[in-house]
This record gives sequence, structure tokens and C-alpha cells, in this order.
Amino acid sequence: MFNRTDRSMISIWWWTTDRWLLGSVVMLMIAGVFMVAAASPSVAMKIGVADWFFVKRHLIYLALSIPIMLVASLCNDGMIRVMGILGLLVMLGLIGATLLLGAEVKGARRWVSIAGFQLQPSEFAKPCFAITCAWLLSSWRENRIIWGKALSFLLLGLMVFLLVLQPDIGMTFLFLMTWGALFFLGGMPIGQAAGLGVAGIAAPFVAYQFLPHFATRVDKFLTGTNYQASVAMESFAQGGLFGVGAAEGKLKKHLPDAHADFIYAVVAEEYGALICLVLLGCYAVIVWRGFGHAGRDYNLFRVLAIAGLVLQFGLQAAIHMASSLQLIPTKGITLPFISYGGSSLVTSALTMGLLMGMIRQQNILKPAIPINTGIPNTAGPATGGQYG
Repeated sequence: MFNRTDRSMISIWWWTTDRWLLGSVVMLMIAGVFMVAAASPSVAMKIGVADWFFVKRHLIYLALSIPIMLVASLCNDGMIRVMGILGLLVMLGLIGATLLLGAEVKGARRWVSIAGFQLQPSEFAKPCFAITCAWLLSSWRENRIIWGKALSFLLLGLMVFLLVLQPDIGMTFLFLMTWGALFFLGGMPIGQAAGLGVAGIAAPFVAYQFLPHFATRVDKFLTGTNYQASVAMESFAQGGLFGVGAAEGKLKKHLPDAHADFIYAVVAEEYGALICLVLLGCYAVIVWRGFGHAGRDYNLFRVLAIAGLVLQFGLQAAIHMASSLQLIPTKGITLPFISYGGSSLVTSALTMGLLMGMIRQQNILKPAIPINTGIPNTAGPATGGQYG
């Protein structure tokens, strides 16, 4: 598409972007439009709006998400770091505002209204939290700044406290896993790793004892009495390998959140297990490419940031699909790029944009690779130093 000698911003962006990752994201975006079109009319009918109400809003959110992703992918490390820190501070304030001003929906306060739009601040806090913790932990490891480690602990505690008050156990789990993975990759001492593992095992039991909302979902999962999960499982059985056909599904009418929390079940019924596997493959490619780049990088901040963003994205998709297959209790988490939801769609695009921006910086600032010519190097390091 572009000549390699072309030094324009667009050309440099094209040649430094991971096109496997970009292609998978584009496929998910396109698939999301068709999946929302299949799952949302029955929900729209229940609440008394036009059949294509959710589809039109999804397209509007998608039109907003694409430029956000592209702009984020053009940012360098410093810009991404500043965006993450400032964004997290703003989102912490908005999460606190949901507890005071947010409307209660299904026993939880997760949304706040801004200029007529419903916003879920915890969604936007996810990539910002990963970026900020990556900066704090890399400062701690590389520059021996002890407050970096302490502040990451403080941020985690504050985030968990606010999310449990909402309550949002699924999102709490995502933040805990993100922080634990970053701390481990940043060089966690073995004693602290063991302690964190024990705390991770004990956390669900503590939540079961003190959070009735969580206990109810676990009880329904263990006894097999969760109605939505049972209908979702039946959708997989009805769809088979190739599905019953677009807009021909019947079971989606019995799922109150068919267009969001259980859209994977709608995909299974109407398009079949084959398309479900294609979607799974797209998520797998994104995770594989992301962790592959993290493993090859030499900058600790980028290693941690890339790993954190990929882990969040992959875990969210895995939790949604696992709850639809009744492998875990239902969590009320959207499927990135596929489920309806403005906050989820924009955040997924922002996450992928930040990820592509980090990978681009890795490709632009590759260290010089020495070539073994058999002649001893007596001239010192190559021109350009560390970055070649």
C-alpha cells in the first residue's frame, strides 16, 4: 500500500503496525455489527423501541471508536504514559461518583450519566490502570524508586474497594489479575508471590461469605439453577456446527441481556459453533501477538504495559465465553467488540490502540543487532548506541 521509502506519518504507521493484530481487530469490529443485529431486535421489542435501535447506536459507537483507536496507535511511550495516569485519576473520581449519583441497575451502581450519555467508568479505568501500574512497577525495578511499588499497592486497594462497593466482582477480578501479572513480571519476590497466590485462592471464599450478590450467583452455578446460563447452553445445542440461520434463533428471546452479556450464546445458535471458533481464533491471535511482542521487548515499561493490556483484553473475552458455556458463574461482562455497549466498545478500541502504539514504538526503536563476522570488534559500539 505504501512505499517503504515514504516517510510520511501514515506510511510509517503502516509499516510499524502489527498487521496480524490489526486484521483480527477489524474482523471483530465487522463481526460485532452482525452479531448485535442478530441479538438486539428481541431486546428492543421487550423495552418498546425500534427493532434497529441498538444496531444504530452500535454503529455510532463504532464510528467513534475507530478514530480513537487510530489516534491512540500513533502515540509514543511518553504520551501513552501521561494518558494512562491522567485517565486513571479522572476515572477514579467518576467511579466514586457512581456510588453517590449513579442509578441502581440489578442491584449495582456502575453507571454515571454525563451529558445524556451513560458511562461505565470502570471500563475506561482498565487500560489506564494497566498503563499506570506498568509505569510505577518499571520505575520501582529499573530506577529503584520504592514509592512506585507502594503506590501500585495503594492504587490496587483503592480500585478494589470502589468496585466491591458497586458491587462489580467480575471487574474486580480483572483488576486483581492485571496487577498480579504485572507485579510478577516486574520481579516479584518468591515470598510475596506465594502470599499473593494464597490471597487469590482465599478471595472467592471471603467474597462468598460477605457479598450476598456474589454468593447467589455461585449457588445458582453450583446447583445448575441459573436460568440465563441454562438457556445459553441450550443455544449451543440448538445451533450445532453451522447454526439455524441469521435472525432465525428463538432462544435469544428468553435472554434478557442477549445483546450484551450473552451475545456469544446468540452467535452459537444463529451462526453455529464454527463461527464461535472463528471469533475465539481472533481473540487468540491478538493475545498471541501481544505476548509475543512483550517477550521480545527490551524496555520494561513496554513489556509490562503490553502484557497488562493483552491480559485484560484476553481475560474479558475468556470470562464472557466461559460464563456463556456455564464453566464459571455468570459475571455480566461484555465480549470485546462483539457485545452491544458504548463504554465497552470504545474501551476495547482504546485498549487496542494503546497496544498497537506500544508495539509500533518497539518496532521503531529496535536495538542494534550485532552481526557476527568473525572479526573482533575493537571499534566500540555501533553508531546510534542502544537504539541503533
